[in-house]
Amino acid sequence: MNFQRNCDGVARRDFLKLGALGFGGVSLPQFLHAQKKGSSKSLIFLWLGGGAPQMDMYDMKPEAPSDIRGEFKPISTKLDGLQVCDLLPHTAKVADKLCILRSLTSVDLGSHERSSRYLQTGVLPIPNMDFASFGSVYVKEKAFKGDMPPYVGVLKPLERGFGGGFLGPQFDPFMAGDPSEKNYKVRDLLPPQGVTLERLGRRREILQEFNSAWRHVDSEAKLNSYSPALEQAYNMVFSDKVLKAFDIALEPAKTRDAYGHTPVGQGLLLARRLVENGVKAVSVWMGGWDTHANNFASLRTKLLPPMDQGYAALVADLHDRGMLDDTLVVQVGEFGRTPKVNKQAGRDHWPKAFSAVLAGGGVKKGLIVGATDKHAAEVTDRPITVEDFSATIFSTLGVDIHRVNHTPEGRPIAVVNGGKPVAEALA
Repeated sequence: MNFQRNCDGVARRDFLKLGALGFGGVSLPQFLHAQKKGSSKSLIFLWLGGGAPQMDMYDMKPEAPSDIRGEFKPISTKLDGLQVCDLLPHTAKVADKLCILRSLTSVDLGSHERSSRYLQTGVLPIPNMDFASFGSVYVKEKAFKGDMPPYVGVLKPLERGFGGGFLGPQFDPFMAGDPSEKNYKVRDLLPPQGVTLERLGRRREILQEFNSAWRHVDSEAKLNSYSPALEQAYNMVFSDKVLKAFDIALEPAKTRDAYGHTPVGQGLLLARRLVENGVKAVSVWMGGWDTHANNFASLRTKLLPPMDQGYAALVADLHDRGMLDDTLVVQVGEFGRTPKVNKQAGRDHWPKAFSAVLAGGGVKKGLIVGATDKHAAEVTDRPITVEDFSATIFSTLGVDIHRVNHTPEGRPIAVVNGGKPVAEALA
């Protein structure tokens, strides 16, 4: 999958590029084609791209030797028995609302690309197959109605596995960019320069006539199925609700300050605005966690403070607005980091044992599941496979984990490939 590509894959694409919205292709309608059954819950997926260090965040080992425990100190939290890194003071204040999974374990895939696919889809990668992300599968299973896109991606993804995969580009997230940018606007919600809404309206009428003329032609079945999504794309551009939902400048300054004026902070704030307005899945990608060198300096200056502030603000904000029970917030990366600090003061890839954090969506609050050994190197209690993790996410969202989808060639693909939900985490 090429992140720079402009996917369409529909009949008469050249006409649609010229006669539809003119947004550099037909990318917008592709994100608006998901109409299946599902629940009323929403998903916010915070991706720590590169792999976050378990022993420097949620599974600290203060009694370990210095070349394992590292430079940070543990602090107490609102959850009895849980200590976190001293660079996570905001998260410590909302720890009673979190479910910490300390015993994730994965196979050694040897690369960020394959591990990223695995942890963002829940399915072990295989050659010549692109599996669908959690958000993509979820929006396929729900009945989406209205003008809002069902699945939105915030910030630029750095890894594969984030999109619709074999389900098709119509289940890719609608990309919203970086809301921390000055004068932030979503490009695909604005008419091209020199094109007025009145002119777009005329194009819309012409396209409707074109679609009607082709409906009797069997070979144009794809066009017929595509037109509702295209109509929804027009509705988004003309919808005040959609434009306001993406307009983060409407947030009070106090709220924006609480999340932090960073890409991840404002990205998580935008995620809250979107689910509040009917979006069912939002992925927020935060890269930079591949700390093979200068692990502690990077965590101290670039990674933990903005993530801590934005993430804790999101959990608290959802709770205060009465939205947390209906919004599952997932925080995870593709693997953990090595217990032993290397010669470059960094930590390398470590899939044997790592942590993830769940909040809301009906997951039990104030819970620690699983444990690792004295060096955070091996799981010693309650191993959770990636498939178990996937089953837990989908069960929380009300998706049938036994359901089977099919590739365009008819190959069956299970929503969950043999995993079982972490029962103790489900309320």
